[in-house]
Amino acid sequence: MDTFIRVIPAGDEAPGATLPLDYEGRTKARQRVVLDSGEAAALMLKRGEVLRGGNWIATASGRSVLVRAAPEAVSTVRCDSAEGLARVAYHLGNRHVALQIGPDFVRYSSDHVLDDMVRQLGFDPIGSELSFEPEAGAYASHSHA
Repeated sequence: MDTFIRVIPAGDEAPGATLPLDYEGRTKARQRVVLDSGEAAALMLKRGEVLRGGNWIATASGRSVLVRAAPEAVSTVRCDSAEGLARVAYHLGNRHVALQIGPDFVRYSSDHVLDDMVRQLGFDPIGSELSFEPEAGAYASHSHA
């Protein structure tokens, strides 16, 4: 079983294998994982390191795989108004909810209590299965574009 120990710069080659992980899985530095090929592997990354879809990780021997943000249950709130999106983001952020922010949407991990709160604010959260790439946070060592 391979053990992936570090994040490496993106390569030019096509990935031989990918590692699909949901957001929670991409936040765990030490865990057993299964590559898309069905092969068992392990992660032993630096504590606190959060993987992003598109990151490459490598073993000590140099084998590398591409991390893929796996689809998961999310709620998306769309709005044409910056003020409306700011209100939704403020209230969700006040509850320390991880958010993915786009030009006309805010997305969070599905939760019926949060969905009800968003409805009370006058918005309609739409549930779906999508990859979830929330903001890294103000104190993260790298930004998320």
